[in-house]
Amino acid sequence: MAVIRHSSGMIIADLETPPMDLSGLDETGLDNALAAMILSASGWRGIFAIDGDAESRREEIDPAHGVITAAAGGVFAEYLRKNSGSAARDNAARNNAAPVVIVGMDTRPTGSAIADTLIRSLLFEGCDVRFAFITAAPEIMAYARTYAEPYSERGAGFVYISASHNPIGHNGLKFGLTDGGVLPGVEAARLIDAFKTGMAAPDRIARASKAIQEADREQVNRVYREAQGIKDEAYRAYLRFTRELVGAGEATARFLKDAPLGIVADLNGSARTLSIDRELLSGMGVSFKTINDEPRKIVHRIVPEGESLEPCRRFLEEAHRQDPSYALGYVPDCDGDRGNLVIWDGNVGQARILAAQEVFALACAAELAYLVWAGELRYDNRGNALDKVAVAVNDPTSLMIDRIAHAFDVPVFRAEVGEANVVGLARKLRARGYTVRILGEGSAGGAITHPSAVRDPVDTVAALIKLLTLRSAGDKKGLFELWRDLSDQAEVYRPDFTLEDIIAALPAFVTTGMYTPDAVLHVSTKDHALLKDRYQGIFLREWEERKEQLAAKYGITGWEAAGYIKTEEKRGLTRFGEAGSGGLRILFSNKAGHEIACIWMRGSGTEPVFRVMADVEGSNHRMERDLIEWQRRMVAEADSAR
Repeated sequence: MAVIRHSSGMIIADLETPPMDLSGLDETGLDNALAAMILSASGWRGIFAIDGDAESRREEIDPAHGVITAAAGGVFAEYLRKNSGSAARDNAARNNAAPVVIVGMDTRPTGSAIADTLIRSLLFEGCDVRFAFITAAPEIMAYARTYAEPYSERGAGFVYISASHNPIGHNGLKFGLTDGGVLPGVEAARLIDAFKTGMAAPDRIARASKAIQEADREQVNRVYREAQGIKDEAYRAYLRFTRELVGAGEATARFLKDAPLGIVADLNGSARTLSIDRELLSGMGVSFKTINDEPRKIVHRIVPEGESLEPCRRFLEEAHRQDPSYALGYVPDCDGDRGNLVIWDGNVGQARILAAQEVFALACAAELAYLVWAGELRYDNRGNALDKVAVAVNDPTSLMIDRIAHAFDVPVFRAEVGEANVVGLARKLRARGYTVRILGEGSAGGAITHPSAVRDPVDTVAALIKLLTLRSAGDKKGLFELWRDLSDQAEVYRPDFTLEDIIAALPAFVTTGMYTPDAVLHVSTKDHALLKDRYQGIFLREWEERKEQLAAKYGITGWEAAGYIKTEEKRGLTRFGEAGSGGLRILFSNKAGHEIACIWMRGSGTEPVFRVMADVEGSNHRMERDLIEWQRRMVAEADSAR
């Protein structure tokens, strides 16, 4: 049988399809493709579609990206061999010392072409390849954990084919080992350096072509024939892992028998269409409906922000009209590792979209309260925490999280944008004795619940389910009641509270959305440390001109600069350029020294844009508007200075 199909009917591979031909590729074409690639710990990304269109739905990849993919497979194989202490290589058959590599992909059109080239390259390099086909990013990472012990001597890892939230014509690669996350920043840098060295060699195209063409055909066919079984194993591993991570399943199911809850999801043709969502949520006692649930039928913008949530909002309104128990909905991105929410708001009689920062804040409040409920975060009679607990976030996460954490007497630590940076920071904190149950990137709504090391929308949804269902019983307080008491908000609680009551109890902040037009700039200055040094002179001049107005209008009387590089935070920067290519945050304080607002900037590591943000305590939208416009003007002036 030449065509191998998944149980859903989707084609995994046609065994008669020949490998990619690189014979027509010239050096200039490859150099141009390499120059356009973004290489970071969060992923290697570029426009892989053969026509070079960021919005292309073509399935073929261009030959230059075939070379890039083959070379990436080669350097990762070598990385795994070095980590396992094995230099064995056997192209003819499996070798007991061969590194094991799980390959998976999201639902982008170019995924299969990239996977075929990658599989051939890895096999040529002597790896034992396991193909999980279409799999959500948290799924392949949960599955990779199961390889930690059995294959520790051989070395094991995964390569995930995805460009996360980037447009559909983009694609890329993420690399990880068996700890359930992507490579840490330092290790990712080693891999990138090895790749760049290989791409500078004069025989780079010939080596890639050899790997693609000479991979053992029987081994390639074996990988595809075993793919259904590998996908099934990944699915089951992910379901087991998530059920254990979420916890409180029986208590939640008991409550939902008497107080039903319905959830909708717009899966937008993503990798979550073939993942655990329905089985997990139904098993918790939730009614579940989906739209756009056919794999690869991507019907709207991939990034789950703003307009991308509108179809889900309308779907929730329709479901709520038919059954008032439907109160929540979510939309994932293409690889299914992040998602944002819509809720039914009974106060206004319609569904509405939650901002990404609100979504993350809800997850933090839920999981910190869950630690108290489970007895892992305790207090003395003065309200001081007896247990060492922390929250790890990225630098543009709203100060809202600091207010929530303060209520729980828990510190917040910040890292540079990038999942690998936040996960790396959390690992450092755990080594210092902290419990870090909740971490993530508030600017994207991306919550990570330990022991997971990747954002996951079903974990966020499960956190909200726990907030709604783990209610007070006897002497034991429920999660929302715990949050009410610790945040001194006795007036917000009523026994029949709803999701909108919980959201109303969050600290009030107005924050620029990361994917709104106001948050995005295009700068020509390549050296972002230089840009920040120029910006410093402009900011200091502007501060002197504006400080009286800022004090009178908004109560801002002081400021402090902070830089974020990988997992490190540097407060009190005297030279803004010390932040390098990382994040720079200006924290504004009032007369009492209380931080009430901030502005932030950083060049994206995964997109060719420069992002800015303003964050303001309270409900003063005019203040956020003034600060973000001021920030945009100062960055633009710094970029134009020579």
